[in-house]
Amino acid sequence: MKKWLVPSILVASAMVAVLFITRADRADAQAPPQKNSRMADGKPDLNGVWQAFTTASWDLLDHGPQKGVPAGQGVVEGNEIPYQPAAAAKRKENYEKRAVLDPLNKCYLPGVPRAMFLPFPFEITQTSKMVAIKYEYVHATRLIYTDGSKHPEGLLDFWMGDSRGRWEGETLVVDVTNFNGKTWFDRAGNFHSDALHLVERFTPDGPRHIKYEVTVEDPTVYTRPWKLSVPLYRRLEKDVRVLDYECLEYEEPFVPWHEPPVPGMPGPVKK
Repeated sequence: MKKWLVPSILVASAMVAVLFITRADRADAQAPPQKNSRMADGKPDLNGVWQAFTTASWDLLDHGPQKGVPAGQGVVEGNEIPYQPAAAAKRKENYEKRAVLDPLNKCYLPGVPRAMFLPFPFEITQTSKMVAIKYEYVHATRLIYTDGSKHPEGLLDFWMGDSRGRWEGETLVVDVTNFNGKTWFDRAGNFHSDALHLVERFTPDGPRHIKYEVTVEDPTVYTRPWKLSVPLYRRLEKDVRVLDYECLEYEEPFVPWHEPPVPGMPGPVKK
């Protein structure tokens, strides 16, 4: 083959590929939108196994790569969490000591909304009076009552909060309160107090996606409410199910390198 033909062939191949992709995109754009499946009562059907594919569980905001942490784009509106000055200092301390202070490192429940975007699937089971969520991570569960009942009164608080939902058209709106204030939003130390109040919105976008949005309010920690959003994807594997994930506290125990790990064993070699 003559050398001058090689660039021409490559250019032609690239043009064909671009033409194919363009036609495919046009076909997708012209295809009729897929309708949401519905329950017997006419409400959108959220039943299934779902998962968020995002780096929000490491850090809600834009962040670069670190050891064991992939780079990621933020999920917070405006890429800013409006901390009060004292809370901002606390968040900085959390980040610096995250290996010790992160509640997940002690096998505590992840809380809401962190449970929604951990890198583990969860299953939604929907009835006319309740939406139940079973998380793979440490067997966490959550009940969202849609029967018109109110939050419990008194000094009750929970790791996963108390959830009461209602339908607004195609969207399940969930009001979540009664938190114990001991969970974080991510591994980067973003936190809240027991005054946390969430409003979640689950909006189906066709049968394979849910738009998940959260408005976060905590007047003891933030200067104003703020929002985050992530897409949830339906898992489509054959016979997909939520499996078991057991958390083992101190899986990677801290070993002081200046001391022998076991009595009687030789210490580290001095250089």
